[in-house]
Amino acid sequence: MAQTLWTILALIRWADERFKKEGMATPRLDAEVLLAQTLGMDRVGLYTHYDQPLQGDELARFKQAVLRRLRREPVAYILGKREFWSLPLRVTPDVLIPRPETETLVAEALNVLAPENPKEPVILEIGTGSGAIGIALAKELPSARITATDLSPKALSVAEENAAQNGVRGQIRFLQGDLFQPVPKGETFDLVVSNPPYIPREQLSSLMPEIRDYEPRMALDGGKDGLDFFRRALPAVAEYLHSGGWLLAEMGAGQVRQVLEMAAKNPGLDSFGFAKDLSGTNRVFKARKKG
Repeated sequence: MAQTLWTILALIRWADERFKKEGMATPRLDAEVLLAQTLGMDRVGLYTHYDQPLQGDELARFKQAVLRRLRREPVAYILGKREFWSLPLRVTPDVLIPRPETETLVAEALNVLAPENPKEPVILEIGTGSGAIGIALAKELPSARITATDLSPKALSVAEENAAQNGVRGQIRFLQGDLFQPVPKGETFDLVVSNPPYIPREQLSSLMPEIRDYEPRMALDGGKDGLDFFRRALPAVAEYLHSGGWLLAEMGAGQVRQVLEMAAKNPGLDSFGFAKDLSGTNRVFKARKKG
C-alpha cells in the first residue's frame, strides 16, 4: 500500500476535519496557524507552497500540536504567543491570554488622558498578567511612568520579559502583591487601570474548556457575583489618584447596575461612565477622583 503523502494542503484539510468534529469555533484557522508555526512561515506561505510535503520531524511536531489542540489547549498556549495592540507577547499558562476586547481598555485610557495631557503620565496597572495593557500604554505614551502589579511572581516574570522584548522595560516598574498593597505609601497616579477577574464563581464550570481547564483561575474568578475587585478597589482608589485622576476597569456583561451602585457609595469619585467594546457591550467602567 502506498504511503500517504502529507502535503501542506492535505494536512490543513485533515486537521480542519478533526477540529470540526470536536466542535471547535475556528477549525480551519487553528489548523493554519499551527501548521504555519510548525513550518516557520506565515499563513499566506501555506497556500503558495500548498503541495509541499512535510519532512518527518515537521510532521511529528505538527501532529503533536494538533493533539494538544484536540485536548482543548488554547492555540495561544500551544504557540506560546499572542498579539495584542499589534504587539507580540509571550504567553504561558501562568497568564491570562489577552483578548481583543481588552484593547477597548487601552483605547479608553488614552482617551481620558488626552484632555489632561500630562507631560509624564503616571499610571498604575493592577493585575498585569502578561503585561499587555501596561506595555501597550508604554508604547503609546513614551514619557509615561508605569507601575504594574500582580499577585503571581510567575506572571510578573512573563510580563517583564514581554516589556523587554517590546522595548519598554525601562518605563515599567513591576511589583508583586494584592491590589494597592505593593504601592509605596503616598504615591498617586493620573490613571489606575485594571482588567480584573470578573466572572461569577458559579459560572466558571460552564466556561469553554479552553478557558476553564487551562487559563489561571485567579485571573478569572471574580468571587460570588464577579464583583469582588470593584467591592475592594472602589473604596480605596481615591487615595491613589491625583485630583482629577481616573480609574478604568474592564467588566463583564450585565454588571452595569451593580458597579454603579457600588461606585455611588464612594463620595470621592464622580464622572461615572462606560465604554463599549466592538460588540456593543459595556466593557470598561470609568470613575474620576473629584477635585
